[in-house]
Amino acid sequence: MGKPTGFLEYERKVEAYAPVQERLKEYKEFTIPLEEKEIKDQGARCMDCGVPFCHSGCPLGNLIPDFNDAVYKGKWERAAKILHSTNNFPEFTGRLCPAPCEEACVLNINEDPVTIENIEKNIAEQAFLNGWVQAQLPESRTGKKVAVIGSGPAGLAAAQQLNRAGHFVTVYERDEKVGGLLRYGIPDFKMEKSVIDRRLEVLEEEGIKFVTGAHVGENISVEEIKADHDAIMLCGGATVSRTLPIKGAHLKGVHQAMDFLPQNNRRVDNLPFSGKEISAKNKNVIVIGGGDTGSDCIGTSFRQGALSVTNFEIMGKATLDRPQNQPWPYWPMRLRTTSSHKEGAERHWSISTKEFLGDEDGNLVGLITTQVEWTHKLGERPQLSEVPGTEKRWDCDMALLALGFTGSETSLPEQLGLEIDARTNIKASIENYMSNVPGIFVAGDMRRGQSLIVWAISEGRQAAHYVDKYLMGVSNLPLKGEGDLPRV
Repeated sequence: MGKPTGFLEYERKVEAYAPVQERLKEYKEFTIPLEEKEIKDQGARCMDCGVPFCHSGCPLGNLIPDFNDAVYKGKWERAAKILHSTNNFPEFTGRLCPAPCEEACVLNINEDPVTIENIEKNIAEQAFLNGWVQAQLPESRTGKKVAVIGSGPAGLAAAQQLNRAGHFVTVYERDEKVGGLLRYGIPDFKMEKSVIDRRLEVLEEEGIKFVTGAHVGENISVEEIKADHDAIMLCGGATVSRTLPIKGAHLKGVHQAMDFLPQNNRRVDNLPFSGKEISAKNKNVIVIGGGDTGSDCIGTSFRQGALSVTNFEIMGKATLDRPQNQPWPYWPMRLRTTSSHKEGAERHWSISTKEFLGDEDGNLVGLITTQVEWTHKLGERPQLSEVPGTEKRWDCDMALLALGFTGSETSLPEQLGLEIDARTNIKASIENYMSNVPGIFVAGDMRRGQSLIVWAISEGRQAAHYVDKYLMGVSNLPLKGEGDLPRV
């Protein structure tokens, strides 16, 4: 490495946030970038550790020590080539990934890990700023046509890889703009949509065709898709929200997070939305669910002008330190506090919602909760039980259900004759990502269930390799960790 003693000389430093009252006035990104010297110093912290476990922590197999070293030496274009060789969209992951690579960093055994995610974001920004991200047209076309259904990160990654292999790729998206949950689920304060649009310009220049407003199985028949293409890749995501089947769940004021968040994104982007307006303005909001979606609901509620925001999590409060049963380099279930939490949310753990309360007009006015405890026995699933005498009434005007997703919508796979599992994920082998119907492949959340953006990109890349192999007999598209070093 360029700075063998860098991890001893420099402390971990991440981007600061704009003050809360300032950033709540708008939906723009609010991180304050580090100076270039500071980013180079962070790259210098990467150790010559012999076995870089960050590779195993990253689902994409990013060549992390290599691009860290290049950044330290100021070789930004080389860093961009290394990073893009394994990751189609580092500008997305550099903003949105929870960074399992950092938890697997060798330095993280007894010190703060390298700021891999922020370095990745800055490499991507330098690449766009300096014009190094250029369209890569294939040298020749195979004549084969592939339909990619769904334009989230898995679909976009698959489309770009298959286009590089020379196939004619058409991406079908049922909404009016491309991006999937990147556009309609992720709030703009986490990633502004111009970040998506500048990448889409490159993909279109490369020859990928995008068809929006195309709901395959609804306004476009599956027969038409099958007749016009040599292979089909399904990347529609896991979009069925988990419900809370308790008394009062029908009340006005109880909303799914994935009704609330996309509507606000549409409003910010001046796009129309269907249904009644959902707004947290002047309301006491309770967000049920402690994951990333819950955090996004908190930040959005504050920006809409909520009077207060309270967050419930049914799991117990995690520790700041790594739990003993989740040793390095595994991903630990430790306490994570997001920028949205820091904007004034009140957080409660080990709490279960029992009933929603309404007035005579059917409006939500409050809810009832009880404390819960978890019993852990070796070899068994944790058991949940209520703590007697802990019922409590909470006043609230809006409840947002951020409880995760149960799986994929079943209409399209049923029309295609695909097998699904108990969670309504489409069955497709990880060995080649093909479903039970030859020529139909599945990647991302639609196959593996709700997961991370970095897994979606990884699955899109992996599946593209096997689609190419199915069409051509062999494939030169890289698999995980195999850098194809594109010309950026």
